[in-house]
Amino acid sequence: MLKNASLNPHLTTLKRWFSDHQRAVVALSGGVDSTLVAYLARLFLGRQQVLAVVGVSPSLKTRDLVLAQEFCDRFDVPLRTVPTDELLRSDYRRNPVNRCYYCKQTLYELLHRVGQTHWSGQPYSILNGQNADDGADYRPGHRAAREYGVFHPLADCGLGKQDIRALAAHFKLPNWNKPASPCLSSRIPYGQPVTVEKLQRIEEAEELLTAWGFTHVRVRHPGRTARVEVPAGEIPALKQQWAQIKPRLLALGFADCRIDEEGLISGKLNREAGLV
Repeated sequence: MLKNASLNPHLTTLKRWFSDHQRAVVALSGGVDSTLVAYLARLFLGRQQVLAVVGVSPSLKTRDLVLAQEFCDRFDVPLRTVPTDELLRSDYRRNPVNRCYYCKQTLYELLHRVGQTHWSGQPYSILNGQNADDGADYRPGHRAAREYGVFHPLADCGLGKQDIRALAAHFKLPNWNKPASPCLSSRIPYGQPVTVEKLQRIEEAEELLTAWGFTHVRVRHPGRTARVEVPAGEIPALKQQWAQIKPRLLALGFADCRIDEEGLISGKLNREAGLV
């Protein structure tokens, strides 16, 4: 039983949920949700019945890939990294409002192929990190999950973000308090093409800001501009250092840089597009 008694009902429900599944391919992103799913699959199904898979592409932060690899090494979770190549799809590159659908469609099709090869025709389930709070935002990737029969244990068992972080902290998962880190393509406004160059520029900009002490940051990339978002309480600190930071951002290839005075809000581009 957990020391935090309030978590015991969640763990009991999750154990019961996993008892209906024999083997699992876990879509691992490096975030706390999918990391907890991979940990629980390893806990309840055993090492031989679990395979975590990271889809690697320019839209995935290198930092998140490293976190996923380090987690699997530390907790003895079998891992495979595979290229997803969603940027080869024109319906993804043109960045429509349902771009995430095409990304997840590519990913889940690949995970099915990986599962079929890994277990040679034996039954398996594909699991993702969808949680009970995800319905509050616009998420076209959920449609792809339904089409490919993907399971989501956290959402099915009623776990929201606070519950997930509490369980992850209990199990000492290293990213239990990691801020949400959506794919890099989510920084580009809908209708503006997604390119490898833009994604690399965004990642370099966010790494630069992280090095300056801003660990929860988004660099939106409308047109040729960098629009920097940090939590509202950190905007004064960002402004104090802006004279040193801005030239370094411009050196990455942005034509202009500015601070978003509203502060960091997850899903802001969805809101601006009228989708939530």
